[in-house]
Amino acid sequence: MNSKAPTRRSPRATQPKAGSPVTIEMVASLAGVSPSTISRVLNGTAAVSEEKTTAIQAAIAKLGYVPNPLARGLAGGRTLSVGVVTQAVDSPYYGAALRGIEEELDPAGYRPLFVSGNWNAAAEARCIEMLRARRVDGIIVLTGRLPDQALKLCAKTVPVVVTGRTLKAPGLYALKFDNLEGARLATQHLLQLGHRHIGFITGDPDHPDSQERLQGYRMALEAAGVAYDPKRVVPGEYHEVSGLLAVDRLLQSGQPLTAIFAANDQMAFGVALGLRRRGLRVPDDVSLVGFDDLPTAQYASPPLSTIHQASHELGRIAAGCMLQLLSGVEPSAELPAPRFVVRESTRKLGG
Repeated sequence: MNSKAPTRRSPRATQPKAGSPVTIEMVASLAGVSPSTISRVLNGTAAVSEEKTTAIQAAIAKLGYVPNPLARGLAGGRTLSVGVVTQAVDSPYYGAALRGIEEELDPAGYRPLFVSGNWNAAAEARCIEMLRARRVDGIIVLTGRLPDQALKLCAKTVPVVVTGRTLKAPGLYALKFDNLEGARLATQHLLQLGHRHIGFITGDPDHPDSQERLQGYRMALEAAGVAYDPKRVVPGEYHEVSGLLAVDRLLQSGQPLTAIFAANDQMAFGVALGLRRRGLRVPDDVSLVGFDDLPTAQYASPPLSTIHQASHELGRIAAGCMLQLLSGVEPSAELPAPRFVVRESTRKLGG
């Protein structure tokens, strides 16, 4: 028995006024079906006859209807948004991570909401509360200074993915890069080139990753039988200006210096400029190593030897773990091991 074709109402009654949004009720009226049927087709939650589906698609095309993802998400108990607490949105490292997060969330229908904590625990806590007030479905925290206990508490009400931590709790997944091994590899590279007078520019001493990179530097020196000299270690703040200032302090110390390891690429760029202003050439006079392998590292003058830590990949992996948590799946992803990228900013001592 042939099914009766759906009765379409007059298209004139469903035409929106100029400037007015097209509603799901208008589409339903034109297609001759109920709004709930439209929702089932859009969400793929139930089988709908081919005839009705064709009529609905024709009505959507004619009216130019754009589904509201927020409304659809709220209907299912979700906002289809993920909060992301970064530290500095203008940082080349974190900027690439944010792009990776966005690229991973987009195909799944989620949108990120970015906020910056600026390496301040109180600011990060305010960011978390603001995101929760906006009813995000999950929160990704890129490193930061928020106490572990605060993250565990947050995970009791909303899924959390955090980077730069070794942390376990229900509803929370942590991703940790091996900063110690990365720093050990960087220092070992310089030692293998014959350098023994190696300066080190640390990051903020309150950052766990900075402490671990200093530890890796010291570990490599000890393994090579080279005494650790605190006069060859000066603090930086993970940006270019701090590298520029730090190299002046190293050179003013009067200690012999044939190589410098900066705890991130941005500081290494500042170091290179500071050396050039003092008439010293990289690598002819001083070999230089960075950490992170920013996209700009290969275009530095000379191209920078550095530890590869792909921030874009970090973002994609963190977002992938969040999608798994939201699907009720326990993530098992790990960040790739650090590897040293040899370019032109280092050379064999005396070579």
